[in-house]
Parts: sequence; C-alpha cells; structure tokens
Amino acid sequence: MKDLGEAEYRSLTDVRCELKWLKGLLSDLGVSSGRPIPMYSDSQSALYLAHNHVFHERSKHIDVDCHFDRDSIAKGIIVASHVSTTSHLADFFTKPLGQQRFEFLLHKLDIYDIHAPT
Repeated sequence: MKDLGEAEYRSLTDVRCELKWLKGLLSDLGVSSGRPIPMYSDSQSALYLAHNHVFHERSKHIDVDCHFDRDSIAKGIIVASHVSTTSHLADFFTKPLGQQRFEFLLHKLDIYDIHAPT
C-alpha cells in the first residue's frame, strides 16, 4: 500500500461488492428500490479517488477492480459520501470506545436496552 487513502479506497471496493450483492439478494426476494445505495467513508482521499475519473500518476498502480467503484458511482448505483470520523457508525464494531461514545453510537443505530426501565 502506498498510503492510508489507497487502503481506504481498496476497502471501499469490498464494501461496494457487498452492497451490490445485498441489493441483488433483496431484489430476488422482491424487495427492490430504484434509489442508489449509500456508502459512507471518513476518508476524504478515498472518496476523492472514487469520484475522480482522471488518471493520476500516483494511483496508476491500483488494481483495475478497485476502479469499478468509479463506474458504480458514475452510473448512480452507489452514492459515496463523507461522514465525519466522530459520527462514523463502523467505529462501533471496530474500535474500543468510551462509555459516552459507545452510548452515542448505540443511539445512532437505534439500539436500546429493552430491559432498562423507561
């Protein structure tokens, strides 16, 4: 890997594959939507690579399969958007969090303790 932006860009490719698979599964089950699939990242450089269709000397070594993200975004199948690091819901599953941050992300995910007194 050349830098963190490239690593994040490559991970967007994995996410795109999963999202397209889920969209196909839901379509097979009769649940389909004409709306684009939202995909969020807190990496500005990865989003720049995903949105920018211009060839760059620094990105010429990135595998061709990664560049299919650009096609999915250009065709409107996926909408890649920036989310601030403090609001990134994936942190809930990937990073150790303090109690306040943990509860904030639980609330954002609409997860509540059903046994807690109301």
